[in-house]
Amino acid sequence: MISILAVSVKRSRMPDRVFFTAISGTADSLTGQRPVRRMDEILQTGLMETRPTHPKKKLWVFAAASFLNDMGSDIIYPIWPLFVTQVLKAHMAALGFLDGLGDALVSLSQAISGYISDRIRKRKIFIWTGYLCGSVSRLGYALSTLWPHLIPFRILDRMGKIRSAPRDAMVADMTSELDRGRSFGLLRAMDNLGAVGGILICIALVHWLGFRLLFALAALPSLVSAVLIFFFIREKRSEGTRIFKGLTLRELSPNFRLYLLLSAIFSLGGFSYSFLLVAAKMVGFRIAFVPVLYLIFTATASLFSYPFGRLVDRMGGKAVLYLAFLFWVAVCVGVLSSPSRPLFVLIFVLYGLHKAALEPVQKTLVCDLSPIAFRASCLGGFQMVIGLCALPASFIAGLLWDKVGMEWPFVLSLTLTILASLLLLLVKKNNTP
Repeated sequence: MISILAVSVKRSRMPDRVFFTAISGTADSLTGQRPVRRMDEILQTGLMETRPTHPKKKLWVFAAASFLNDMGSDIIYPIWPLFVTQVLKAHMAALGFLDGLGDALVSLSQAISGYISDRIRKRKIFIWTGYLCGSVSRLGYALSTLWPHLIPFRILDRMGKIRSAPRDAMVADMTSELDRGRSFGLLRAMDNLGAVGGILICIALVHWLGFRLLFALAALPSLVSAVLIFFFIREKRSEGTRIFKGLTLRELSPNFRLYLLLSAIFSLGGFSYSFLLVAAKMVGFRIAFVPVLYLIFTATASLFSYPFGRLVDRMGGKAVLYLAFLFWVAVCVGVLSSPSRPLFVLIFVLYGLHKAALEPVQKTLVCDLSPIAFRASCLGGFQMVIGLCALPASFIAGLLWDKVGMEWPFVLSLTLTILASLLLLLVKKNNTP
C-alpha cells in the first residue's frame, strides 16, 4: 500500500514534504495511530502547493486586458460630462438619464452573463466580446452629433460589462483559497493603474486632439484587450454533461444570503463619488483642481488594491471587509467635520483606500460562500444587487442634500455602514460543494 501511494504521489509531482507526509500517514494508519488520509485530499494538497505556472500566465493576460480597457474608459471619463453638456448641448437631466441608464445596464448585464455562462459552460466569449463592445461604443460617441445619438452606444458600452462575472469565475476556478484574494487584488490594481494612465492621457491630449479624436483614441486600448483574450486565453472544456437548471436563493447557503443582504444595505449608503467632488468644490477647490482629486483617489486605489488582496489571503475576508468599512466611516466623519482643503485631500486618499480594500474582498467572499458550479451566476447576481442598490442610493442622497442639508447623505451612510458591520458578525465561512 505504501509503494502504491509513493508512485501516485510522485506522478503528481508533489514536493518531498507532501510525499513523506503521505507515506507517514499511511504507515501510522496501519499501526492504528491515526486514520488514513484520503488520496484525493493528498493530491489536492499537493496540487495547491505546486500550482502549475500556466494559471499565473493566464492571470497576467487578464490583468493586462483590464489595464488597457480601464485606460480607454478613463481617457473619456473626465471629459464625458463636458462632451454631453457643452459639445452636444444636452441638459443636466439628459446627462443624468444617460448615466443612470448605464448603471442599470451594468447590473443587469453582469447578472445575465453570469447565468448564461453557467448554463452553457462558456466563459471566454463573454470576456472578449465585452471588451469589443466598449471599443465600438467609443467610436460611436465620437461620431455622435446629438445627445440622443449617444443612447444606443451607451447601451453597447455598458453591456460590455457582460465580461465581468465570467472573467471573475475563470479567475476563481484557477485559484485557491491560498491566493484568490491577491489574484482579485491584482486585477483591481491593474484596473486602477489603467484608470490613472487614462486620466493622465486625457489631461495631456484633450487640448491637442479635442473631444472627438480623443474618444476615437480611447477605442484602441479596449480593442487590444479583446485581441489578448481571444488569442491568449484558452478555455478548458467543461467536464461531464451536467444540465444547469438555474439557481435560486434556496440553493444558496444562509451565509451567502446574509452576506448579500448586508452588502445591499451598505450599498444603499454608498452613493456616487460625485458627491465628494461637489463637496470638494464647495470647500473652495478650483474647478480645474477637482479632476486632480479624482486622480489622487484612483492612484491610491491602484497602489493598495494588490496589498489588500494579499491581506485577504492572510487575515481572511471578514477582517479586510471591516477595514474597508472603517475607511468609509473615516471618509464620512471627515466630510461631516467641515474639513479644510488639506484635510479634504486626505479624505480622497481614505476613499481610495476604501475602494482598494472593498472591491477585491467582495468578490473573494462571494467565491468562498457560493457553490463552485454556480460561481458566475453568484458573482453576476451579487453585482446586479449592488448595482441596483446604487441607483436609489445616489437618488436618495441627492434628495437629502437638496431638501435637508449636504451632511445628511453622510449621516445616512454612516448608519447603514454600522448596520452592515453588525450583520457581518453573523456571517460564517463555509465550504460549499
